Amino acid sequence: MTRHAGLLAAAGLLAATAAQADLLRHCAAPPALDAVQHDRLFRFAAVVRETLDQSGQRLALIARAGTDLRRFAQRYSHAGISLRASPNTPWSVRQLYYDCDIGQPRLFDQGLPGFLLGGADPAQGHIVLLLLPEAAERPLEAAALDVRLAQQVLGASYSANAHAFSTRYQNCNQWVAELLAQAWGGLPAPAPGDGPAAARAQAQQWLRQRGYVPTRITVHNPLVTLAGAVMPWLHTDDHPPEAVRAQQFDVSMPASIAAFVQRQVPGVQRVEFCHDLQKIVVRQGWTPLGAGCQPAAGDRVIPLQPAPVGGIGA
Repeated sequence: MTRHAGLLAAAGLLAATAAQADLLRHCAAPPALDAVQHDRLFRFAAVVRETLDQSGQRLALIARAGTDLRRFAQRYSHAGISLRASPNTPWSVRQLYYDCDIGQPRLFDQGLPGFLLGGADPAQGHIVLLLLPEAAERPLEAAALDVRLAQQVLGASYSANAHAFSTRYQNCNQWVAELLAQAWGGLPAPAPGDGPAAARAQAQQWLRQRGYVPTRITVHNPLVTLAGAVMPWLHTDDHPPEAVRAQQFDVSMPASIAAFVQRQVPGVQRVEFCHDLQKIVVRQGWTPLGAGCQPAAGDRVIPLQPAPVGGIGA
């Protein structure tokens, strides 16, 4: 068996492994939703937007539970910046996304319902917001809305498991982390003649100096590592060889960004939302929601009723 055929066989085994199947859906279209699921999604988005409208904030760091990463003890997979003054629609999320058609990362503004549509499970969804005090919010808003600045820390190549301190690849969360560095670090513009990765290298140095700790993802199934050879959104060549051998990858995730912001920004607030088939739960504070969507004392609970017969608005 050739090396290429062997890797394809490994990928085939991976596809047959239900616990890993979500990795193969990275570029697949989201599942089609029926009228009831659409109604639930829009109600959930409306509650998130209402919270943002009433917060008095100009932006929020936002993350969703998208790709199913529970096997890696991660609830949230994808982060962005929700902007009241978005040129798209209010509270659209400015984010890095991987353009599967051209195989490159891009910046993209997406309304809240569309952002929520990226969730892995239409029956249950999770969103978390970080609300910043004005001294931290204003420079981040300026950096996020300045396309030139935001593009300075946009990597040329994408990898879902990009090493947090390498400029070879970038994932969506790493772009957010490096934009924080750009906004809060007062970093100088790259000098003439510097390569395109210079701004990213400066941002990563600032993050290191401030004690940013990426999330360590330990892969217990070697097929996931092998799959990187045949999937354009997974790579290992930016990680130290000893880490690859140990199948331990230091990656920027929403959890590592949240922990960093909590340490760096006194007064940052956290709001977490979930929905299931019957209700929406809203929790204020740094104690995360548990498994499922079960409320605790002090949580706000909003009942969800089924969509009217005949569809939304019937």
